[in-house]
Amino acid sequence: MDPAMASQPPLKVYQGQFGDFTITEGDRRGVQIYRGALLVAALCFAVGSGLILVRGPEPWVLQSLTILYGVFCGALGVSLFTIHIYMAALHRALQGAWLVGCLASGAIALLTPEPLLLYLYEHPLTLLGVGFVFVALTGIFFKEAFCFDRLETKLLTPLVPLLLLGHLVGILPGVVEQGLLAAWALLFLVFALRKTVQEIPADIGDKSVFDHLKAQRAIPGS
Repeated sequence: MDPAMASQPPLKVYQGQFGDFTITEGDRRGVQIYRGALLVAALCFAVGSGLILVRGPEPWVLQSLTILYGVFCGALGVSLFTIHIYMAALHRALQGAWLVGCLASGAIALLTPEPLLLYLYEHPLTLLGVGFVFVALTGIFFKEAFCFDRLETKLLTPLVPLLLLGHLVGILPGVVEQGLLAAWALLFLVFALRKTVQEIPADIGDKSVFDHLKAQRAIPGS
């Protein structure tokens, strides 16, 4: 036996719904990546929102927003591929929504000479494609609100579609949109920061459930 392995303490055994399980270093690393990606996404969103709210649509701000939006989308994608969700169909749906939104964003960025975020703001119908990025983000907020009863995610779950749909149909005054955007940025940042100090096993959940569902899917006709 490797002396280094022999010196390591035994893994803690947790009792799950369908049997015992342990949490490995790989599990912990996945949670850390998920939380780190969420924090990057939240920081990009907060910085971008702050720039547009404080400085307005200056050329350098609009260019910065395009970069920040790209990093935001990438970080959100990483979080969606490392998040633990029991329902595989829901997990794939959120990943699919993110992909559709990213493809729509990329296509618009390539086809229009205007700064991406300015074009999206001035053409609300683009939300029918790009908005799927935020459908995926709202899915994360909903999952976190359901699993951990966090106030900020319970507020974000209705706030995000309210702002986007309100802008899509043009029923929200500009000052209301600005207020909702500021609230979104602040609550998102609070959520991501609070995740960094949460116990890691909570984000992993009951691994026995994942194993059980995987076994069920492997049974022909199930």
